[in-house]
Formats: sequence, structure tokens, C-alpha cells
Amino acid sequence: MEIQFASLDDSLARFTLSGASTAFANAMRRAMIGEVPTLAIEDVRIYDNTSALFDEMLAHRLGLIPIKTDLATYTTQDKCSCGGAGCPGCTSTYTLSVEGPRTVTSSDLIPQDPNAAPVYDNIPIVKLTKGQKLVIEARAVLNTGRAHAKWQPTLVCGYKNYPVITVSDICDACGNCVDECPRDILEVKGKKVKVVDGKLPDCSLCRLCERACLASGIGDEPAIKISAENDRFIFVVESDGSLPAKEIMNRALAYIREQADELEKQLGELSGDDRK
Repeated sequence: MEIQFASLDDSLARFTLSGASTAFANAMRRAMIGEVPTLAIEDVRIYDNTSALFDEMLAHRLGLIPIKTDLATYTTQDKCSCGGAGCPGCTSTYTLSVEGPRTVTSSDLIPQDPNAAPVYDNIPIVKLTKGQKLVIEARAVLNTGRAHAKWQPTLVCGYKNYPVITVSDICDACGNCVDECPRDILEVKGKKVKVVDGKLPDCSLCRLCERACLASGIGDEPAIKISAENDRFIFVVESDGSLPAKEIMNRALAYIREQADELEKQLGELSGDDRK
């Protein structure tokens, strides 16, 4: 198994996974979405709300605000020494007190821990008119996307099979497939259609080029054929800012390894194998 990065920064990772099964690729995708813990607001105490939104709607909006997460500082409530009562090791608290007329944004959430502030400070929460007021206290806890989508660390997380484009010798370079390609990955070079250098991964496997080739009357089979490699995948992972994309990947792979080790241990117990 091999991973080759096309780009990698805190917010976005593009890479090719080779030598893996579809099952593993999907397990990695699901682990990045649903098994990597982040902070999200879970409990909201509202002291004053004269805005146009109901308390429940405000709480829902607050819960969807991405929060910077330091997994070395915080732990889940079920594993915390406080037993889930809510201590600085498992809970981050916020206060908000705003009076209109103005728009309340995520920058108005004042965190007790500066390292657990909202990722973006311009997310609108509610618009207050003159005389309206909002005073709240909120608590954020660590959990995973399996419990609720607000704990998902990714905005985009998906993959596709690596495309394969084959052009046969019957190609007459008519250019119909080039004109039909929505991503401009084909070109006429010499007397044959070829893939533009470096643009093969952009192919969406739509096969519009195949249909255009057949429509040109070249024969019963298109001169250009689109297929995909079964053991090679192109991944795109975009973080919501709560965690760097690299850490999301590392945590997801660690989760898969833990689950595999646990399965191996249980199978060993069932078969009478005492290996640790």
C-alpha cells in the first residue's frame, strides 16, 4: 500500500492511495468523517433571548460552529477523570452577551480556553434589532461524527477510482471527444487524441468522450475508452479547520489499526490462541 500526495496543507489534502481494496478505501473515508473526535457546542444555557430566533434554533446554530481542537488537551467525557461532570479536561466553556442593533457572529463567543476558540470569527448567528439582546453560556465537548454531524472534522471527504484513458489506433483525430470533455483533459496532438500532461486525475469518468466518438460514425466501438483501476484511488479531504487535514488522516488510520488489533485479539480468544 502506498500514499502519494498531490497537495497537503492544514485545510486540504489531495492524495493517491495505491495497492488498497475498495473496502479499505471506504473504511478510511468513513473513519475520517465519523471516528475522529472534535469539539462542538453541546449544551447552551440561555439567560436572555429577545431575538427573532427560538432558543432551540440558536442552540442548533451554535452547535454547527467549528471549534479549534487540541486532542492533546481534551478527552471525551466517558474517559475523563471527572466522570463526565464537566472539567477543563473534557469541556470548554463560552460566554456571549450582545445587544442590538447588530449581527451576532462567532467572534462574540468568548472562550475560557483561547486555544478552543471558533475557527472562523465571521460566522453569523442571529441579527439583533434595536433593543434586542442575547446572553448565553455554552459548553463544548469532545465527540465524533458518529454521534452527530456537528462533530465531523471534514467538509469534504471522498474518493474515486484512478481513471484510465485508452485511445486505439482507429482514432482519426476528429476532435469531437476533445470538444465534449467538460474538464478539458484531452487534446489533439499530431494525428491522435491524447491526455493533456498532468490532467488525467481530473477525469470524472463521465464517458461523454466515448459517446461523442461513437456519434462521429467511426464504427461500432469508440476509439477512446474510459476505465478505472480497481486498487488505486484519488482522495480529497477538506478540513473544517478544527483539526489539520494531516491529523485527521493520522487519527483515522490509528482508529482503523486499533479496530483491526481488537478484532485479531477477539478472534484469537475464540480460537484459543493466547498471543497478545
